[in-house]
Order: sequence, then structure tokens, then C-alpha cells
Amino acid sequence: MKRWIIFLHRYLGIPMSVVFVIWFVSGIFMIYAGDMPALTESARLSGNGPLNLADVMLSPGEAVERAGFEGDVTSATLSQVLGRPAYRLGYTFGLAATIFADTGELFEQADSSQALAAAAAFVGEPADAVQFVGTISQVDQWTIAEAGKLPLDRFDVNDGNGTRIYFSRDSGEVELLTNRRNRTLAWIGTIPHWFYFTPLRTNAPVWYRTVVWLSIVGCALALLGLILAVTQFRRSRPFRLSTSIRYRGWMRWHYYTGAIFGVFALTWVFSGLLSMEPFAWTNATGMTLPRNDLQGGALALDRYRLDDPVVAGAIDRGAIEIDLMRIQTEPYFSVATVGPDATVNRQLIHAATLETRSALFPPESILDELRTTVTEAGIRDYAVLEDYDAYYYARDDDAPLPVLRVKFNDSDDTWAYFDLATSAELGTNHRLSRLERWLFNGLHSLDFSFWYHRRPLWDIGLILLSLGALATSSIGMYLGFKRLFGRSNSKTAQAAD
Repeated sequence: MKRWIIFLHRYLGIPMSVVFVIWFVSGIFMIYAGDMPALTESARLSGNGPLNLADVMLSPGEAVERAGFEGDVTSATLSQVLGRPAYRLGYTFGLAATIFADTGELFEQADSSQALAAAAAFVGEPADAVQFVGTISQVDQWTIAEAGKLPLDRFDVNDGNGTRIYFSRDSGEVELLTNRRNRTLAWIGTIPHWFYFTPLRTNAPVWYRTVVWLSIVGCALALLGLILAVTQFRRSRPFRLSTSIRYRGWMRWHYYTGAIFGVFALTWVFSGLLSMEPFAWTNATGMTLPRNDLQGGALALDRYRLDDPVVAGAIDRGAIEIDLMRIQTEPYFSVATVGPDATVNRQLIHAATLETRSALFPPESILDELRTTVTEAGIRDYAVLEDYDAYYYARDDDAPLPVLRVKFNDSDDTWAYFDLATSAELGTNHRLSRLERWLFNGLHSLDFSFWYHRRPLWDIGLILLSLGALATSSIGMYLGFKRLFGRSNSKTAQAAD
């Protein structure tokens, strides 16, 4: 049996050690490089530019009426589209429309000259500094996550940073912004870590099976190594570490690092496997909260008179985007601005009284609504959280606080979190998703509260453990290829003789 374990560990390790080295090197970079390039909320708002409310001639209700649309509007946002204020509307039945707020004209599609002008304005460059490269109808390396928005016009910006813009003529918006730096970081971090190579990633079933089976084989390899770390140890009398371990040279160092860091290698690969949700229980959804009046529902558009100079005067001149919201049946404007430090700020203004709301909504108002709508599962417990708990948190501490946490009496043991500033449901979890949180995030990111929010303590710990696992993988790769190619060279020499 031991011979088989050694054989499997040795020859699985030759190809898999390369994969392990890639995973651990890229994982360290991902701590700081982040994910694939994406258009951040701050960049999107800054690029769209401030609203000129003086150009708003129509209320959202009048714009909808002039465009001839019918049905309940459940979401509405005023923002700049092609340099003009426009309402972006969402409907209960899933369709969306964009209507210009100055004329009531229905936006259908941007033409090539408008696309070029919008792309140049988005990055604050003259039109002659922006070059149209082509229309992307099939995903390239950077638009994998934007596949549903294709086709996109690609523009390259002559700004010295290798800036690349992907613009949708259908939406009239920039959908993706990348530059040389974040593309390079992605090639070092996310792309090799998750095997996000275009030919593989665009074939979702093949990509999924590749990552899952590599993870399974990686778990087996790490487990076999840990078994050997125990079975190959021979306690000497009197005890001396040098005589208890039979290996010499680089094999001894592979043994040392594997015995110490093999557990972390195993848990990291296993938790990475769970991120692919290969088991039925990892896909469980739990209870979905029914529609309620806390935030959302059909908007009474006549209550949002953004064409009124008095209303416009009450809104920050730096407003970039205004969401029309229905919070606990009352109409509100959520006004977005971007600060000098690129932080997004949102101000809540009552659409009727024009008073800025800074007070939190009473927890009881949320609980009363839940008691009315969530009738099949009563409320078991609730608490106002001034700080994050183990299941509601953010890496950069940018998730809203305080929040109301509500625990329900349903069979899935569902917990829900509500933003007390807006009454918005921020998310739910259930018994199985909380277990997955520990088995995936806990084992993969080691995001335990005792150090996760005390950086750089977390950074130091995670990097040291990653370097240890990288060391045993790198030594194993060296030994494996030395054995493989050394044996091949030996056979070649014998054949020549």
C-alpha cells in the first residue's frame, strides 16, 4: 500500500506541482491585484459626468406618457446619456427603456459618431485621442463577464496608459474600462488562478470540469503527501530529527515544508473546489423573502417632479445620478455624487418635502412589515448590528452599517440583513450557505475576524502560509522534473552506447 501511495504522490505530483505553483503565486498577487478588470461604480459615475438639471423638461411620468409606454415602472434612474439627461426605466415584466428627459424621445441606439464622442467624453480626452478598433461580437479576454452585453465597440485611448473602452450602442453607456496596469495584474493573478483563458473560459462546461477535476486531483495529491509525512517518519532513540527523517537534500526540505504547510495546501485546494459549487447542497437557495414595501414596488411617477426648478434647486449641483426610490411607501431621491477621493456618496432626499434624510429608519418599522409579509416563517430573533458579524462583512469595510439582522423560523434557518439607512434588503443566508461560508471563504481567504480586520496582520499571515505552500510545491516540481528528465536523459545515453 505504501508503495502505491508513494507512486501516486510522485507521478501525480509531476504535472500537479506546476498547477500548485501557479495557484499559489497568482493567489498572492490576487490579494492586492483583485479580480478581472471591471468598471467600478466610482469610475462609471465619474465618467458619466454631472447632471444638468436645468435641461430636464419632463417629469418621469410625462416622459413615459410621451414615449407611449404602459405598465408599472418599478425602477427609474436619471443620468446622462450621450451628454443629455435621460430616464432609465425598469418594468415589472422585465423590459427596460431609456427616455430622454429633455424631449421625451425614446433612445434606441447610438450611432458610430455618438459612440466615439461618448467614449472620449467618458475619459476626458479629445476625440482625436480615441481610436475605434472594431465591434466586438464575440468575447475577448476582457469581456468574458460582459458576454450578455455584446456587441460592444472597442476604443483605444492614446493616453500613455493603454486605456481601452468597451461601449454599448444599445445602452448608450461604457460597459468596461481597462488599462495596461490592470490587464497586466490580471495576467499575473486572476487569469492563471482561475484558468480564465478565453478559448477555455468561453466553453463553460469544459472550463468547469477542468477546474473541478484539477481541484479534486490536487486534494488527492495533498492528502497523499500528508499521509507520507506521517508514515515516513521514524522516531529514533534517542530522538534526533536528522535520523528520524530518512530523506536527504532537497527531498528533506520537501518533507519539512510538506509536513508543515501541507494542511494549508489541502484546505486551500478543497475550498477552491467548493467555490465551483460541485455539490447539490452548495447550490441550495433557501427561503426567498416575498415582495414587501420596505424598498421597491411600483413607483408613482407623478410624485417625482425632477422638472420642477424648486426640486432641482434642492439637489446637490454635483449630482451625477438620481435614483427614484419607494421606501416604506414614501417617495425618495437617492442622489449620487463622487468625492475628491473617488468615494461614492449617496444622499437621500424626500421627493415631496425635499428634506434630506439622515436619520435611520426605526428597526420596528422593518419588523412590522416583515411580520405582515413573511407569514409562513415567523421572526425568531433580531438584532441591530453596529459592527460586522461572521456572515455580513466586507473586505474593505465598505458594506453599510448599522444593519438590522433578522433570523426567521423557517426550515432553512434563514437570516436576513437590512440597511437601516434605506430599509433595503442587503442579503440573506441560510444554514447551508453559512456552512459553505466557513468551508470556502474561511478556509480559502482565512477571513476570520480576529485578524481579517486588523491588516496588515492578515496580509502577513496569509502571505507566509502561501509562501510555505509554494515552497513545498516548487521543491516538488523541481524533484519531479529532475526525476522525469533525468531518467529520460539516462535512457537516451544508454541507447547511444
